[in-house]
Amino acid sequence: MFNRLKTAGALCLALCATALPAQDYPSKPIRMIVPNAPSGLADISARIVAVKLAEALGQPVVVDNRAGAGGTIGTAVAVKAPADGYTLLTVFDSHATNPHLFNHLDYDGLRDLAPVSLLVRGPLLLAAHPKSGFRSTQELLRAAKSRPGEIKFASVGPGSPARLLMELLKVEARIDVANIPYKGAGAAVTDLIGGQVDAIFATIPTLLPHVRDGRLLALAVTSPKRNAAVPGVPTMNETIPGFVAESWVGMLAPAQTPREIIARLNAETIKILAQPEIRARFAELGYETGGGTPAQLDQWIRNETARWGKLIRAQKITLE
Repeated sequence: MFNRLKTAGALCLALCATALPAQDYPSKPIRMIVPNAPSGLADISARIVAVKLAEALGQPVVVDNRAGAGGTIGTAVAVKAPADGYTLLTVFDSHATNPHLFNHLDYDGLRDLAPVSLLVRGPLLLAAHPKSGFRSTQELLRAAKSRPGEIKFASVGPGSPARLLMELLKVEARIDVANIPYKGAGAAVTDLIGGQVDAIFATIPTLLPHVRDGRLLALAVTSPKRNAAVPGVPTMNETIPGFVAESWVGMLAPAQTPREIIARLNAETIKILAQPEIRARFAELGYETGGGTPAQLDQWIRNETARWGKLIRAQKITLE
């Protein structure tokens, strides 16, 4: 009898010890690492959500930008942080492509991080210079087929959506275009406006101001359906069936973060993303709010990792 009571007592203590962090959570500020530079999609999403998450949890949520090496530096910092719910990580597209571009990472993006929630998802925009000679995706494709290798596409980094969607376009449309690499989106867009390059794939917030003032032409969006932020702009899918790709942002935590804390963060985040003002704010940027379960985000990341990995290998894309 005594041994049974002792065993039961030990089990109770273990369960209580496991539940205690979730009961007291959070009792201090939370750090939300963004492994990218300020003003990018991951940073914008993190800051919008962080304000509301702080209100819901009763503790400050501090955004910490740790940019560099395609997002791998900040991600490594998050992976090495204590798995106690006080460090979160907000990633976007490059999180799914980095495993295929870097020969040696200090972490496994699937094994070492726990999914919390998809924050936002939305299309990229194909834009061209007004004097490029084409005012639709069809005209761009005709020009590329008649002048192989001459149409110049700006891209930002080997694993960026700009580069990968250009490569996808080459495969799906069976065309050859020139890749013109840039270190940052600002320089790429500046040269596109100046006519040094012909076209680019980029996020809607990056290009929309220039489309509205007539300095760039919006040719298509990469989502399955048309986007209210750029009404009248067709989808790539209308010209090339099956050409669909979306930019996205997800919230993660270090692996082994208590499930109760992950569940709390997921529940609060879903409530935030459902708020009309939050939905409207992201809609203005061309995005829809995410939500869903941690398991759904995990599957999303696995699908994106597999999809873009196949393209990266097929097109022999490297960091050089």
